[in-house]
Amino acid sequence: MPKFSESIFYPLMFLVIIWALKILEIASGLNLGVLGIYPRHIAGMPGIIFAPLIHGNISHLFSNSGPVLVLGSAVFYFYRPVAFRVIFYSWAITGILVWLGGREAFHIGASGLIYAIASFLFFSGFIRKSIELIAISFIVVFLYGGMFWGIFPIMEGISWETHLMGAIAGFGLSVYYRKHGPQRKRYKWEDEEEEEED
Repeated sequence: MPKFSESIFYPLMFLVIIWALKILEIASGLNLGVLGIYPRHIAGMPGIIFAPLIHGNISHLFSNSGPVLVLGSAVFYFYRPVAFRVIFYSWAITGILVWLGGREAFHIGASGLIYAIASFLFFSGFIRKSIELIAISFIVVFLYGGMFWGIFPIMEGISWETHLMGAIAGFGLSVYYRKHGPQRKRYKWEDEEEEEED
C-alpha cells in the first residue's frame, strides 16, 4: 500500500466509526453522551475509552472530522514508526487527565485527541531540529492556529479542559519520542567539523 494511502486509511476508518455511531445514536434515540468522561467518578472512567467516539450533534462531529483526517494522516505519514503509539497514548493520557482535572460534567468528542496530535506535530518539528518537520509545524499553525484559544474557558459548553489536556499530552509525547521516528538529516560538513574538533 503506498505511503499516502496507508496514512489516510486509519483516520478514515476512525471517521467511519464515529459517524456510524452518531447515525446509530440518532436512529435509535439513544443518548451516548452518558458514556463520556465524568471527572473523579468511578462511573465516568469508561469515558476515557469511549469519549473520543461520541459527539453531541452532527455539527460537533463535522467540525472534528476535518482535523481528524488532516492531522491524523500527517502523523501517520511523517511519524509512521511511532504513529500508533502516539495515537494510543494521546487518547489515554488526555482522557485520564480530563478525568482527574475536568469539571463535573460529561466530556465527549475527539477534540482532545485532535489537540494532542496537533501539539505533537507542532513541537516535534522544533525538538527534532529538522527543516522538513519544522515546515510541518508551521503548516499546522497555519491551518489550525486558531485552536490555541480552545484551551481557555472562553466558550460555554465547550470542554476546554479536554483541549488543554490534549495539548499537554501531545507536548509530552513529542519530548518522549524525540529520538524515535524521523530525525534531522546530518550533512557531511557537520561530520567533518566534528572530526576537526577531535
